[in-house]
This record gives sequence, structure tokens and C-alpha cells, in this order.
Amino acid sequence: MPIKNRFAEMHGDITAWRRHLHAHPELLFDVHETAKFVEDKLRAFGVDEITTGIGKTGVVGVIKGRGTSDRVIGLRADMDALPIIEDTGLDYASTVPGKMHACGHDGHTAMLLGAAQYLAETRNFDGTVVLIFQPAEEGGGGGREMVNDGLMDRWNIQEVYGMHNMPGLPTGSFAIRPGPLLASADEFTIRVVGKGGHAAQPHEAIDPNLAAAHVIVALQSIASRNANPLSSVVVTVGALHSDSHVSNVIPQATTMKGTVRALDEAVRAMAQDRVQAIATATAQAYGCVAEIDYVVGYPVTVNAEANTDYAIAAARAVAGDVTEDIPPVMAAEDFAFMLNARPGAYILVGNGEGAMVHHPKYNFDDEAIPAGCSWFAELVEQRLAQA
Repeated sequence: MPIKNRFAEMHGDITAWRRHLHAHPELLFDVHETAKFVEDKLRAFGVDEITTGIGKTGVVGVIKGRGTSDRVIGLRADMDALPIIEDTGLDYASTVPGKMHACGHDGHTAMLLGAAQYLAETRNFDGTVVLIFQPAEEGGGGGREMVNDGLMDRWNIQEVYGMHNMPGLPTGSFAIRPGPLLASADEFTIRVVGKGGHAAQPHEAIDPNLAAAHVIVALQSIASRNANPLSSVVVTVGALHSDSHVSNVIPQATTMKGTVRALDEAVRAMAQDRVQAIATATAQAYGCVAEIDYVVGYPVTVNAEANTDYAIAAARAVAGDVTEDIPPVMAAEDFAFMLNARPGAYILVGNGEGAMVHHPKYNFDDEAIPAGCSWFAELVEQRLAQA
């Protein structure tokens, strides 16, 4: 793999940074120690500008190249972990009970730090690089918060790029596609309210469990009957519980929680309308009332075609062959907020065989570090090439 020689030299240091972050995971916006670690490293590298507290706890670093170009590109990494109990047995496993870097954000942060050190040392580009270290990707919308806090306008970012590791792809390989790469993700809570009673006298009650069961089944008609068969939409009820926990009671109410995912914003809007209509009408058909809380979450992650080509060119320089048409993934990513604000692209870097992300046995493959660092640096040197 033709990685940049400097990253082979730095591999041990970057791995140590990654393992330190892995052992000290933090959640959502509460990434104060991680942000301080990032800030200290950027300061030691001699980057030109460091700003903290963007999007609550995000960190932004600026590196100016040689020359007078006013072109600016952003590179983003996420910093937060997940509320998962680690089960890896690693000697650098999480030291914080119930928290774990189970999605590889420790690796993403370490790789962008490695690229930052290289870029600050060499400055072999004409323009400005904005390093974006983001909190709260795992459900908190940190990308949205950073954009709303003026990220793009304050630093005049013209295009933006991000990377995520992907178990199952060969370590250090790259995969991408233009257009929708990752799905939107919305959440709903439906409380079906009936009339409680004794299990031996169902005619004296109005059973919310029966109504909720029919709501769950009917929700599946959104994908099978409302969406174009060539479109992708997934409606999943992931939790269901009633107000009663005994076998001989018909509860007063039953609550379900679920998600809606789509690769097209029009399909996403249709699915929201159908969830609300189906829940309302189905509950009513069984004599119940549906109370619906629908939360619009992360949008579809859409790679701009031209920027996808730029990402591919950098990946090809690093790894040779690149998978340019990987099928979309129905997971979501709040880098979508940044791509909605500026053109850019999101690429996947192989993490080899092993547990999938969000699993207690997941671990980032440190052998992917040189490839990831090289991609960030190569992208800068290609997009901001000196005359």
C-alpha cells in the first residue's frame, strides 16, 4: 500500500493516541477530556488556529498552506463513544463502566490528528485546511450543532470530507458511492391508550395490546405498499411495553418505540405521514387512542458527484483499487448535516474482519491508521495543489 512514509514513521504514536482515547470514552456532548486531548495535540503540532466550544464541545483547528489561495476545505472526525459495556478483553479496554468506543470514533479522531501533524509539518498545499473534531454523532446531532454554530461560514469552508471505518472491508481499503450513501434516521414513540381491566373479562376493557399489535403489523405496509418497490425504506419497532407486567391484567396503555430510515427525502416524508395515519386509524379501529411523538433526526447522507470523484482520486493514490459503487447502507450519520451545508463526500475505510460497529466486541484495527491518515493528507494535497 503506497502510504505516505511519514505515517509509517508516526504509526506507533498515532496508535498510542487511539488506544488512549479508547480507554477513556465519553458520550454525546460530554467529551471534555477528549476535546482537551485533541486541543493539546493540535497546539503541539503548531496549527495556526484552535477554537474550542463549537457546537457545544467541538474543536476546530486551522492549518494554512504555502501560497495565497483562498480555497478552504474541511476534514471531519467524530469524538464520542457509545453507552455499551465493552467485552473485548483488550489491555487498553474502556476504563469507564458502561461506556465504549464501539464505533471507531477513537480511530477517526486519531487518524485526523495524524493527518494534522503531517499537514502542519509539511504545508505542501496552497489554501487552508479546517480540521473539524465533532461531538455527539451517536444520536446527539453534533454535526447539526456545529453547522448551526457557524462552522461553515465562520471558516469559509467550501467543501467538506469525512471518513468512517467499515468492518468487513479489507483493512486499509476504501469504498464509496456518489449520491445517497447512508440513510436518514427518524424516531417515533406511539402510546396506544385503551381501558384497563381483568384478563378474564376482556369485554369490560379495551385492550391496547391488541391494537398495538395491529399497529406494528400495519406499519410494515409502508415499505410493502406505500413506497416505490425500487426505493428503500425501513420501519422498525424496536421496543414494546405495556403499563402492566403481569399475565392476568389488560393494561391501560401500551407504548412502542421505533425508527424510520430512508435513502430519499421524499420517501422519508411519506413514511412519516403514513406512520402517523396508520397508528391513529388502527388504534381507533380497536377503540383506542394513539398518542404519537415523531422526532425527525439525521437526514440522508448524500455524496456530491464531483467531490466523490475527488475522494476516489485520493483513495486510489493511497490504496490502488477503490470500490466506487458500494451499495448504500441503511445506518445513519450526522455528517449529513455538513454535506447539506456544503458539497463534499464521505468515504468508508476497511477495518478488516471482526465484530461490526456497535457490538461489545468491536475494536478499531490500528493497521488502518496509515491508510486513513494518508487519505486525509492526499486529499488536501490534491485539492489544494500548489501551482
